[in-house]
Amino acid sequence: MSSTFSQIYIQTVFAVKYRESLISPTWEEELYKYISGIYKEKNQKLLAINGMPDHIHTLFRMDPSCCISDLTREIKKSTNEFINDHHFTRKKFYWQEGYGAFSYCNGHVENVIRYIANQKQHHKKTTFKEEYYSLLKEFNIPFKEEYLFEFFE
Repeated sequence: MSSTFSQIYIQTVFAVKYRESLISPTWEEELYKYISGIYKEKNQKLLAINGMPDHIHTLFRMDPSCCISDLTREIKKSTNEFINDHHFTRKKFYWQEGYGAFSYCNGHVENVIRYIANQKQHHKKTTFKEEYYSLLKEFNIPFKEEYLFEFFE
């Protein structure tokens, strides 16, 4: 698509099944590098990735030919295999069904990159549930409780 020009920025958020804290600091960097490789392979520009032991945030510049659901499904499927093949966890690793996807304009990108980079500091004050609800409300996304991630307090 030589005459197609776009500027689409998407933040995705996805969680570990049952919101278990399985992503260990000892191998999270390896996981993030693996995920970065998937974005590159799919011709997407990853701008930020970070998270907590129970969830991950990414920000990427999306090519207009990309389908967010296909990309996220591929990332989750491939990383399940990667984590389980490397025996990073004692139990079988899975992501929860679903994800959040939020779009941004160019003027907000630097703030979102900082926000993602500071996830560990952010979650000293805010739970994942509070953060996720806040994103849904900020973006005026209608939702039903029963279809959200499983939140265990």
